Amino acid sequence: MKTSSRLGLLALVVLALSAAGYGAWRYFDGGSDAPKFKLAKLESGPLTATVSSTGTLNPVVSVSVGSQVSGQIKELYADFNSPVKAGQLIARIDPETFQLRVRQAEADLESTRASVAVQKAEVARVTATLMDAQRDYERKKMLVEKNFISAADRDKSQSVLDVAKAALDVALAQANNSSAVVKQRESQLAQTRVDLERTAIRSPVDGVVVKRSVDTGQTVAASLQAPELFIIAKNLTDMQVETSIDEADVGRITVGQKAAFTVDAFPGRSFSGQVTQIRKAATVVSNVVTYTVIVSAANPDLTLLPGMTANVRVVTAQKEKVLKVPNAALRFRPQGAAEEKKPVAAASPAPTPGGGAGSGGGAGGGGFGQLRERLVSELKLDADQQGKVDAIFSGMREKFMAARDLPEAEKAKAQERNRTEIREKVSALLNPDQKKRYEEMATEAQAARAGGTGGGTGRIWVVDAEGKPKAISVRLGLTDGSMTEIISGELKEGSEVIVGLQSPATAKPATGAPGPRLF
Repeated sequence: MKTSSRLGLLALVVLALSAAGYGAWRYFDGGSDAPKFKLAKLESGPLTATVSSTGTLNPVVSVSVGSQVSGQIKELYADFNSPVKAGQLIARIDPETFQLRVRQAEADLESTRASVAVQKAEVARVTATLMDAQRDYERKKMLVEKNFISAADRDKSQSVLDVAKAALDVALAQANNSSAVVKQRESQLAQTRVDLERTAIRSPVDGVVVKRSVDTGQTVAASLQAPELFIIAKNLTDMQVETSIDEADVGRITVGQKAAFTVDAFPGRSFSGQVTQIRKAATVVSNVVTYTVIVSAANPDLTLLPGMTANVRVVTAQKEKVLKVPNAALRFRPQGAAEEKKPVAAASPAPTPGGGAGSGGGAGGGGFGQLRERLVSELKLDADQQGKVDAIFSGMREKFMAARDLPEAEKAKAQERNRTEIREKVSALLNPDQKKRYEEMATEAQAARAGGTGGGTGRIWVVDAEGKPKAISVRLGLTDGSMTEIISGELKEGSEVIVGLQSPATAKPATGAPGPRLF
């Protein structure tokens, strides 16, 4: 009996231990519902910062052809896609009305010229009468002196002479008036002939008709403004994309930057171009401010058509090889971790080494003051170095202020020269360790000016030896929206970082009989 009791007790203990082992396996191995971390490796490679937008393809030069006269379209000599030459006849307005006006003007001119001839004949007649009255007056004047006639006869002859002179003046004035009317009629005739010529619509440039707005028989009215008959693209091999850039991104765009765009008509094909113009006129729609940016687009094979919607990506900065981290790693925060306060340098475009002193002011004030504080704190400058830095900033202040008044193209070059000069002078004061850190700061500043997140900091979480998340602070550079450059920090290429959480599938018990239960 004792032996049987001992065997039964032993079997019960073994059964209990088996149940405990099974429960522990379910909890600590695959059966636990505790979340696990999603990991990603840091990698090195090229990184490009871009600004994306949509725009419309248009010819570089497109001319709207209208009509300066009103009438009915009688003939059309060009249609959609018709190639035309400058001066080529492309449409004609019914010229009959204008031909009649020309004939009427010609008749009016001939009538006025006839009137001029009559006036000239009248001037000749009055001139002859005047000459006769002059001779009669001279004779009577001589006879009065010899007392052959009375003075009354002489005075009467004087009156006749005065009347003849007045008649001549009237005839000459009428003749001059008729001559002026002739010029007026000539001008009217020329105007009617010009209007008649304008019934022939001609192409002003060499190009291709991309739009025709009229048909034969349609009446056009040129009253307040010329009606649009055709739109002619001067050269379809040179196109441009007119894209709208948000005010938050337009500061990153400069003339000459490379751009790429796609159109829905050719999926998978990318077209290249570059920024040629940033128009200063802002467009405000629903309190959203945008600026029109022109991107050139070569179209040698004429595949791109006017009016297509283009998805544009403007390259604002590019590096060949950087250490990159997924943006998801920067957004990740483990439960219970305090939210990191964003530093001022990342939140605002504060002065940066060799580039942020545009606000002027001497050392210790304005942009130079913030830059000086950062150099002193991060580079651990001694008193002698601080004095030399102050002298450098004092000398460069006037150069930065003078650059403000330059045109935009020259201003950017001048500021870049000033930044380079500051970097060279400050770098000459530093020891090797300070110089290395200063180069990192200069790289961050360049990234910030190029439109990345340079100058900002972030926290990345890794799994430590105990399997718990550990925060690592890093300095960030360029970003393309999905990956961000790491400028400095403890992480290296191949390091695994946490990008999120995952909940593993709960382990299921083996098929068959359910597991043992202790209670």
